Amino acid sequence: MAEVRQVLIVTVGQSRAPVEYALTEHAPDGVVFIASQTSQVVVAELVREYGGSLRHHTLLLDDPENLTESYRVAQKALHKALEWEARSVVADLTGGTKPMVAGVVLALSGRGVTFSYVGGEQRDEAGRVASGSERLRLLEDPTTRYGVREWSDFIQAWNTGQMGAAQAHLQALLRRELSPSEERFYRHLAGVVEGLAAWDRFQHALAHKLLREHLEPTLAVAEAWGHGGKVRVLQELERDLERLERLLERGNAPSFELLADLLANAERRAAAGRYDDALARLYRAVELAAEADIYARHKLVLRQPETYPAALADLGSRAGGVLGLKETLSLAFDIDTRSGQSNTLAQQLFGDYGQRLRELLQRRNSSILAHGTRPVEAADYEALRAYLAEKSLEAAPPWPRW
Repeated sequence: MAEVRQVLIVTVGQSRAPVEYALTEHAPDGVVFIASQTSQVVVAELVREYGGSLRHHTLLLDDPENLTESYRVAQKALHKALEWEARSVVADLTGGTKPMVAGVVLALSGRGVTFSYVGGEQRDEAGRVASGSERLRLLEDPTTRYGVREWSDFIQAWNTGQMGAAQAHLQALLRRELSPSEERFYRHLAGVVEGLAAWDRFQHALAHKLLREHLEPTLAVAEAWGHGGKVRVLQELERDLERLERLLERGNAPSFELLADLLANAERRAAAGRYDDALARLYRAVELAAEADIYARHKLVLRQPETYPAALADLGSRAGGVLGLKETLSLAFDIDTRSGQSNTLAQQLFGDYGQRLRELLQRRNSSILAHGTRPVEAADYEALRAYLAEKSLEAAPPWPRW
């Protein structure tokens, strides 16, 4: 295949002159015509004269006043240009109906396409550019100037919990020429993302510090701009910050707040398709559920013998040797039984370990991240997650999405 340096995508109306002028000025190696059933006559004339010297393809619209169809056909035009392995693509917007032009702009903005328009100061009685006075203008893609593509990529990364990628897209925006308020917004938003990344690593104190520093100024700019979507997300994060503060108040003690945070972390992994990681977190969640339940009622830390009361000192001697989940659940069961309590969460977990829970946990043990070689499927994660939900163990609310 001969090298295709440039492909011209051109909307065709009833007038041949602007299309012909665009062809002459751009001198493309290939052209994709977007025409209506009536304007294809113009295309046929141009193909007869220029078709032998350049590659060409025609896409017809059934309804040139249909924006959706115009958008779809413009996408096909770009696909054809990329199929030809064009090094650059120019879209000329001079001819065709307004919906045709709008569809092309919507479909090709942010795709690395240069836009052009054939204009001129002299007009005939119908308002068309007078022949011989045409001037071709190259039009900047505004989505490039204003970072629309980067912002869209940032939103996608944020919504899928990929905070590292979200940070990279913000840094790309910060390298642009920005107004003072834009620079302030993106800089503090980068701090918010860094805080959420720390939270996702269970570095709660660091996350709290970063969010306290950056969330308020980010929200202030969004409110000044009147950007409702940004304000909504940041206000919801303020409520999440309050939850983080309550989590920190618990210190290092095992708590149901920490358990809810762990389950939310697992859900973010599952949402990203990382089921091995997600299931590993649920495995720890079973253990933490027993620890939190014991701490809530006895104010002792299961693995710290010094926190045990004298009446349970003999059980505390087992705490230093607790290694596996089964031993942890067994010790929790014995603490509650010795204390005269029955049907507690800790006891239920140990009772279920005999069969149902052990079967669910075996899926994790046989995974490649534990002791086996098989990958974890979504169903493996969902089965253990459903078991925990039956025990009223729910995840903390998810972080807001854009």
